[in-house]
Amino acid sequence: MKIYIVSGLGADFKVLERLEFPKDCELVFIDWLIPKKNETFHAYIERMAEKIDDSESFYLLGYSFGGIVVQEINQLKPAKKVVILGSIKSDKEKSRFIKTGEVTKIPRILPVGLFNDRAANAYAAIRKLFDPKNPRLLQYFRVKDPYYLKWSVEKVAEWKFEENPNVIQILGDKDIVFPIRYSKPDYVIKGGTHLFPATKYKEVSKILQEVFVEN
Repeated sequence: MKIYIVSGLGADFKVLERLEFPKDCELVFIDWLIPKKNETFHAYIERMAEKIDDSESFYLLGYSFGGIVVQEINQLKPAKKVVILGSIKSDKEKSRFIKTGEVTKIPRILPVGLFNDRAANAYAAIRKLFDPKNPRLLQYFRVKDPYYLKWSVEKVAEWKFEENPNVIQILGDKDIVFPIRYSKPDYVIKGGTHLFPATKYKEVSKILQEVFVEN
């Protein structure tokens, strides 16, 4: 069984590399695409879904923004199971900070230059949002195209979605990007920050072994 995986915003798969899956599963990573100018979110999702062969059963797994993306993909190409790590099931689970961005439209008017990885303020914001105690944080962020980063932040703020009760949600109880108090996750990682797939990989792997076992 193939598991199609989408990582977090701006992240490659290094953040997920220590996770262990059932041996009979084949992992297929879907790389982030750079959005086209004025491309709609639906059109972008269609392009991301092109790599998926839905002529046979498959699973979807997404981390952070990737969790949002795989839920959208699931509407186009339904998966046997959908698992999201450090992500939300619907717009009702957004934090107040993200909802403020949605209401004020601030992400839309921010200059693209703010998302340049050389900007000190962007670096500080990333550290605070994801895991201020993790000195290896920036090694996970490899997709640094400023337009892609700005576009992605806009889409997270604007995202509207009705919860699918079949989606399996795993959250860290110390996550400040998607605080657990706004969600009712299926599994909780104790002491897990937003980077829990990398820092709490043993706990997460145990859950994935259970979730992806065929009954």
